[in-house]
Amino acid sequence: MSIQAVHNLNIFLGLGAIALQVFSVAILLVFFFGPKKNTFLNFIDKYFLAIGFLISLFATMFSLVYSEIVGFLPCVLCWWQRVFLFPQVFIFGVALFQKEKRAMQYSFPLILVGSVIALYQTVIYYISDSANIPCDASGVSCYQHLVSLFGGYISIPSLSITAFLSLLVLISVVYFYGKREQ
Repeated sequence: MSIQAVHNLNIFLGLGAIALQVFSVAILLVFFFGPKKNTFLNFIDKYFLAIGFLISLFATMFSLVYSEIVGFLPCVLCWWQRVFLFPQVFIFGVALFQKEKRAMQYSFPLILVGSVIALYQTVIYYISDSANIPCDASGVSCYQHLVSLFGGYISIPSLSITAFLSLLVLISVVYFYGKREQ
């Protein structure tokens, strides 16, 4: 893959991650500060399986594109996040096909653990020096800053934390929105 194609992919994913962050914040704002019943949250509640499927599918697909096509091998923390992200495609996909909202119960623990790992990776990526990270820059490491866009705001760890937290927001809001309506 050419350098220009990788750059274009990074920009596309960076803008997508920012849009997903804005979408997640909008969901939270409407949930906490909006009326008890509203059209936006009804839409989220109705289509959360499809939204969750698309988020997990694209996150999985582009994770594989980076490692298998672009050649950015995943570090140890990235591998652990993949363990918790990749099953989401199947959980949401089967739940969407069967219209089974109870998939949240199976998906939530995986998303929560993946979010914790992604948060840890993001914190050490942006705050820590190279001596304190579990995967050093001598081998496969996120410390190499293979993706750094928009002043360093978008990176591989920020893409990962965006996917996990957006899934976490989606499931949490749908779960509590259903309880709030009763």
